[in-house]
Amino acid sequence: MKPTDHSKPIALVTGASSGIGAIYADRLAKRGHDLILVARDVAKLSALAERIRSESGRHVELQPADLTAKDDLRRVEQRLLSDDRIELLVNNAGVGATSALIDSDPDRLEDMIQLNVTALARLTRAVAVGMARRGKGAIINIASIVAVAPELLNGTYGGSKAFVLAFTQSLHHELGPKGIRVQAVLPGATSTDFWNVAGTPVEHLPGEIVMRAEEMVDAALAGFDQGELATIPSLPDLGEWERFDAARKALGPNLSRSHAAQRYQAATAHVLEAA
Repeated sequence: MKPTDHSKPIALVTGASSGIGAIYADRLAKRGHDLILVARDVAKLSALAERIRSESGRHVELQPADLTAKDDLRRVEQRLLSDDRIELLVNNAGVGATSALIDSDPDRLEDMIQLNVTALARLTRAVAVGMARRGKGAIINIASIVAVAPELLNGTYGGSKAFVLAFTQSLHHELGPKGIRVQAVLPGATSTDFWNVAGTPVEHLPGEIVMRAEEMVDAALAGFDQGELATIPSLPDLGEWERFDAARKALGPNLSRSHAAQRYQAATAHVLEAA
């Protein structure tokens, strides 16, 4: 294996052994990045790395890890803290759930929160420390459309992806002035093994709502290139998202005030009078 060319930017991709993560790895290598690939399946990682090396000539390092395991998470976190060559983090690792809350295994839901929320937040914090010091870098967080449409699937899954979106929006506010770019990607139904693991095979979904994973990643990277903070690959009219986000921001001045809204004051007065 050739030593890493220290002039080349390094991208670390989690959940890289298959699906969306593997496609990101392929596309980023073709864009000139050397890679650190993180996932549990060593055999799949090795096969992907060999293919990317032969096709792109890029240096590919494997970091096998289960990000729900504390020691593995800390090891990846330490790499992000210590390696100043890492200029891009793709937080792709995640799992989903399609069953109703009351039909779900609570231990599996806890593992999902650990992966979708805790691991993502810790890895982001780790890489952001060095990026802020250097004044450059980028973080791509894979969320989901359920971040804004939580009624569609399991609420714990939707909540975990709502965290990813809100976290990314906050990062943009905090880290943007320090030269760090961030993006939240909100895919709809995408043709990957995600659905089998979540409990609903992708073949059971209407074909007209399922996007090929390659098309999804290419659209997300196009959105990244265009400077989008949030990218919904299937959304035809970007103005719909912009109006949605503008409505959210318009709430700002009235979200925290010294007195309750008049409708609540009137209701309270009525109850007190009745008493």
